[in-house]
Formats: sequence, structure tokens, C-alpha cells
Amino acid sequence: MLDRRVLARAYFTHERLVKHQIDSYNRFIEEGLQRVIDEQKIIELDIEDTYVKLGEIRVEKPRVKEADGTEHLLYPAEARLRNLTYASPIYLKCQVVDEGALQQEEWVRIGELPVMVKSKICNLYGVEDTSVYGEDPFDPGGYFIINGSERALMTLEDLAPNKILLEREEKYGEPVEIAKCFSQRSGYRALVVVERSRNNILEVTFPQIPKPIQFVVMMKALGVETDQEIVELVSDDPEIMKFMLENVEVAEVETTEEAIDYIGRRVAPGQSREYRLERANLVIDQYFLPHIGIEKEARRAKAFFLARMAEAVLELTLGYRREDDKDHYANKRLKLAGDLMEEIFRVAFLRLIKDVKYQLERAKVRGRSLRMSTSVRSDVLTDRIMHPMATGNWVGGRTGVSQLIDRHNYISVLSHLRRVISPLSRSQPHFEARDLHPTQWGRICPSETPEGPNCGLVKNFAQYAEVSVGVNEKEIIKLLYSIGVEPIRGG
Repeated sequence: MLDRRVLARAYFTHERLVKHQIDSYNRFIEEGLQRVIDEQKIIELDIEDTYVKLGEIRVEKPRVKEADGTEHLLYPAEARLRNLTYASPIYLKCQVVDEGALQQEEWVRIGELPVMVKSKICNLYGVEDTSVYGEDPFDPGGYFIINGSERALMTLEDLAPNKILLEREEKYGEPVEIAKCFSQRSGYRALVVVERSRNNILEVTFPQIPKPIQFVVMMKALGVETDQEIVELVSDDPEIMKFMLENVEVAEVETTEEAIDYIGRRVAPGQSREYRLERANLVIDQYFLPHIGIEKEARRAKAFFLARMAEAVLELTLGYRREDDKDHYANKRLKLAGDLMEEIFRVAFLRLIKDVKYQLERAKVRGRSLRMSTSVRSDVLTDRIMHPMATGNWVGGRTGVSQLIDRHNYISVLSHLRRVISPLSRSQPHFEARDLHPTQWGRICPSETPEGPNCGLVKNFAQYAEVSVGVNEKEIIKLLYSIGVEPIRGG
């Protein structure tokens, strides 16, 4: 028989207790930073043939610059004692193209990034005896030091993005079936809703559209021309086809061109036809199911996904399937420290790009040479990252994301670093969300939760809980194609 004490001693090492946070931060350093840079690729200026190419990004070890100009490595103990921020300089490889002429490539210091204690870029990484540097040998790391204060990023629990979730809502005095999908792409999140309104007509709602539009209109705008194809894309079940025929009969448009013009009249009323069409195409590509793609070629795939949402709504209406349980852990995703850091870095970097664009255009007007090293004000990026870390007020209006560590005793530190917070409001009842759910078995501790308004909304990981990481979607698609799944025609 296995001795559980041996297993516990092997498992509960200092590294494992906050491993999920440290691993997540390391992934952000290795992949997340470069991903944000690659999303931008270039900084476009309002000058012909003039832009900046963005390349590789690198983060160095934490350093501190003294008043006399000297620099040396900074360790966490010194940062705490001197009320410093434990942060590393970030360098970005840039190349200015000035009116078609390539300038020399240069590494530019774009700002500072808070460093998680015991992560790969921490000066304690790989050190056997940390007490030499004034650290508690039992300290697990997994937190940041901002202006001398130790702050941890809370793990946030949220509904799974890019997944169809079914529910019933009370509308017009009767239950209405709804399919929702939080479509997420590089920091932008769009809620797409398909619902069965009165007379069994399906309607679609998504950002930038002021009112719901008919499902058939949306399908035609995505390039599915014939009524027969729309019905067949949704389902070949006779009962569902009856519903779909009702939808097709009351459709307000006949062709794809009419459908795009119809959407254009909704999103840009009173404008010229050319502008309306341009705006409608932009809205369809950028704001409708952006996770599938933002190119025109992705429209066919979007039509298939929309058809799946419609099929799910009608299956719920006919009793073929049940509502999705929002509290089931398969429908949840956790945002760890690395994901949260990527969110604020993206916002801060976009702000830096705006500032650099302004500085370079001003330099051009004054006839000075365009150099990135003189155009980057590194405090623009640093301030945008440090402020949320110091206050806990994150992008998207969330509060309490970064919290001062509870240092009452060792157990309270570990508990704080393994905390999971729900985004739901504390003042609302949310009885079901606060309940212990069967799928929390082995994942969430059943007893460690506060009394009072936070009960069931602030939770903690179970002792042996591990946080799994998502896989690369492209690899899955490649694997599916290799075993004989056929790609979507025209998509």
C-alpha cells in the first residue's frame, strides 16, 4: 500500500504550491510578450512610405539605477527594504523605414516590467540557498514587489470563451431559448447571441449592431446565398427544418448584396451607400465571431459556426438537449498571473505605440532624423503597467485583481497565492454560483471560503489541484485534417 505521507512530502515542495502562477508568468515572458508585439508588427505613421518595423522583444534581469548613475542587480530583499519596485528593463528590436529608406536596426528600452519572485527572470532563479540574499528559505515566490509592497495577482474564474452556451431567459412573459458565445481574439471580447424571438424567428445580436437582426439576413451577409443551403447548414432534422422554413419565408432580403446593405443601413444610417457597405463589411469581419478570423475568407467558417448556434437553440426548444450549466467547471476558464499580465501589457503597449507615432511625426515635421531611441518615452509603458499592479484596478473595470499579500503566517501566504475569485457581484444573491458544485471535486477546496457577502465567490484551490494549459489550436486543426476531416469549402 502506498504511504500517503511519502506522496505528500514529494508533492508539497515550496515550488509546487504556487507552481501554477510561476509557470503562467514564465509562459508570458517566453510567448505572451512576443505575441502582443506580433499582433502589431508595424507602427504606421501618417507619412507616405514611413513606418516602424517591430521585431524581437527581450527582458533582462531586475536591476536598480542609483543616484550616481551606477547600476547593479536588484534582489527582492533589497526591493522590500528600500521601497523599490522589483522590475526588469524590456528591450524591443525596431527598424524605422523613412520614406522607403531602411534605417539601421536598433534595440530600444521601451519600459520596465514587474518581475514575479522565483520566476525565470528573477535573480533568485536557480539559487539553492536563498537565505544568502536575505530571503526566507521557505518562501514560495509567485508574487510581485511594487514600491516595497508584496502584491499577488488573484486567479480569476470566468466563463469559457469561444464556446456555445445555451440558456433560457424570461422575455415577453414567456421563456426564450438563447445561445451565447463570448468570441475572444487578442484581448478583444465580443458577445454573440442567437435567440428565438416571437413566432419562432431566430435573431442575432453582436457588438456594433444597435438592434437584433434576422438569422437568415446574417447568413446571407456571410455569403450563404440560397435558402435551401441555409436550411441544410443548420440541420437535416425534419422538426428543425420546419422552424427554419418559417425563418426563410419572412426573410427581409434575398441576396448577399442586399443583406450587406441592410446591415450597412443599421450600422451607418443616413450615410452614402459606399460608406454603408464599407462599414457593414468592417463590422462583419472585425466584430462578428472574431475568434474564427477577421479576414473576408473566414466568412464561410463563421456561417458554419452561426448555423451550429441556431441548431443548438432549436434543439433546446424541441427538448432534444438541456440548458448548459454555467457553474459546471468544464464551462469555466481560469486567468492566471501570466494571462492578466498579458492583458495590461497589451493595453500599455498600444498606448506606447500612439505616443511613439506622435513623437516620430513631430520629429519629421521639424526636419529631425527619425530615431526610435529618441522617440520612445519609456515611462509611458511603465506607468500603464505599474498603476494596475499597485492599485488592483485592472483593464475592463475589474477591481481587486492585485492584492497585498496576507503575511500573518505561512499558511495564510500560501492560501492567498492559491485563491480563485469569481467576477460576479458580491451584492447580488447568485445562490447557484455560490453553491458547491460536483465538478469542483479535486479542483476547489470545499471548506475554505469566507463568511458573508464573499461566500462561495472567493474560493481556493484544493491541495492537489493542478492548472492545465490550453493547446495550440493550429496543431489540433492540422491533426483533424490529417485523419480525413475535410476543410470548409471557401473558408
